Amino acid sequence: MATKTSLIRNFSIIAHIDHGKSTLADQFLLQTGTITRRNFQDQLLDSMDLERERGITIRMHPVTIYYEHKGLRYELNLIDTPGHVDFSYEVSRSLAACEGVILLVDAFQGVQAQTVANAYLAMEHDLKIVPALNKVDLQMTRIDAILAEMETSLGIDPLEVLRVSGKTGIGIEEALQAIVERVPPPSGKPEDPLRALVYNSHFDVYRGVVVYVRVKEGCIKKGMKIKLMSKGSEHEVLEIGQFRPGMVPCEELSAGQVGYVMAQIRSLGDVHVGDTVTETNRPATEALPGYKEPKPMVYSGLYPVNNHEFEDLREALGKLKLNDSSFTYMPENSEGLGFGFRCGFLGMLHREIIQQRVERESGLELIVTAPNVTYEVLSRNGEIISIDNPQKVPDAGQIEEFREPIVKASFIVPKENIGDIMKLCTERRGIYIRTEYLSPTRAIIVYELPLAEVIYDLYDKLKSLTHGYGTMDYDVLGFRTADLVRLDILVHKNRVDALSIIVHRAFADQRGRKLVKKLRGEIDRHMFEIAIQAAIGSRIIARETISAMKKDVTAKCYGGDITRKRKLWSKQAAGKKRMKMVGQVDIPQEAFLAVLESDQ
Repeated sequence: MATKTSLIRNFSIIAHIDHGKSTLADQFLLQTGTITRRNFQDQLLDSMDLERERGITIRMHPVTIYYEHKGLRYELNLIDTPGHVDFSYEVSRSLAACEGVILLVDAFQGVQAQTVANAYLAMEHDLKIVPALNKVDLQMTRIDAILAEMETSLGIDPLEVLRVSGKTGIGIEEALQAIVERVPPPSGKPEDPLRALVYNSHFDVYRGVVVYVRVKEGCIKKGMKIKLMSKGSEHEVLEIGQFRPGMVPCEELSAGQVGYVMAQIRSLGDVHVGDTVTETNRPATEALPGYKEPKPMVYSGLYPVNNHEFEDLREALGKLKLNDSSFTYMPENSEGLGFGFRCGFLGMLHREIIQQRVERESGLELIVTAPNVTYEVLSRNGEIISIDNPQKVPDAGQIEEFREPIVKASFIVPKENIGDIMKLCTERRGIYIRTEYLSPTRAIIVYELPLAEVIYDLYDKLKSLTHGYGTMDYDVLGFRTADLVRLDILVHKNRVDALSIIVHRAFADQRGRKLVKKLRGEIDRHMFEIAIQAAIGSRIIARETISAMKKDVTAKCYGGDITRKRKLWSKQAAGKKRMKMVGQVDIPQEAFLAVLESDQ
């Protein structure tokens, strides 16, 4: 029997990374009897090994909780979300399935960059915000100062803020009551034609694609014929159910409920996040507004170490794409690395996580090429070309303008580190916008920066400069003209495509020298001299030489006429000259790995 719409509450927990979202979710499950104390473990909803090892949430995790309040049994659908800036797209997807959010703030660290970003995201979705201070059980708390910060930066009334502890369970009952009383019920009607939003999915080897849905209108039952509206593919429902927190089958999902659907969907391409599920016999007239497609910010090549594993890699990436629609991939070929895929990611952590998931889940060894952001080139004939790979950059003579993506970065830092952060941003070609004080001890500094300068190691540098107290968030503004060039690496006069990078002209010489020096130490000596060069167009900006192996051809000549030795030397020189013209330089894969690692 489906729960009445008036007794359903759909909500998410949003916060900055490490502010205790997953721990609070665990307490909700424990205190409502969804799980027993015996089955309880920390980060219960973080089911991936990677999430447990790193202590972060990577994918959103749905769970259905039942809660008794004033004699009524409420169904609370909680969607736990990631906090890291790279996974903000996952947050926006989960918010589309909710009517309210708990905005969680650490009682010691206070309002951070992602707190502000996620709060604005919830406001854009017109969601009811239930503010809460977490970790109030700690001795080192700054509750009054943080309430003032929340009021200053987010306009939150301090009287509305709940005080909870995800670790000890303080205030959990009050938080559950606040969800029931403050978050509005869903608005859809069970009798309308079925419209369910696909907000996630995963692949099951035995049962095909498992689709995660939020039913907006109508109801979905076992045995029903359903249609996925974007592709028009039709399937019969074999099983439906809810997450409690494991997958538990049920008879039907009605308007407002969250759950999963299995319908023997075998093709990975049939399911798209943001699609609408409707009934074949009584279809809805129009689809639900889906999601704004996320644009990858960072591109890298993924290549299998063994070239014959190319098809295995294709299959692994296809399965991963099912529950991570922000990740894109397409086949490409490199002279140095063979066949692989050009992949798009939301950031460097996202790239690292994808690589590790592929290696673990499919047992493949991968080579990852140097990351680069998406650029734009305005050609002389007025055409705008999108560049996600340095190899696509046209010749300098055909380029009218080279443009790079610019972001507006907000840093929340202690006041004593303001000078350090301003210096760091200036070194990275940043344009100062403003400084605002959150409190007497902390400030928000806003800069416009090239995305390429942000993604590599700016976050790490920020953490080390502020001793871990600084946080950042950024929004992409668009493209702006810059003095950019393609830096090529030539080995024995041949361009090595996998090592080409796009850099600002001011840093090209320094990067070029560093790369050729590293490569010289990685390539073995051959029977002929090898020149390793860094070039911009036809201009060589750095060079290292690997000298030839020496063979003493005159070892057998002792004493006698010098002309005999000279003949042997000239013959050797002629042979080396001929070998230099036709010889192939063998670049080991370790050299690619070492150079790519050092470049990052």
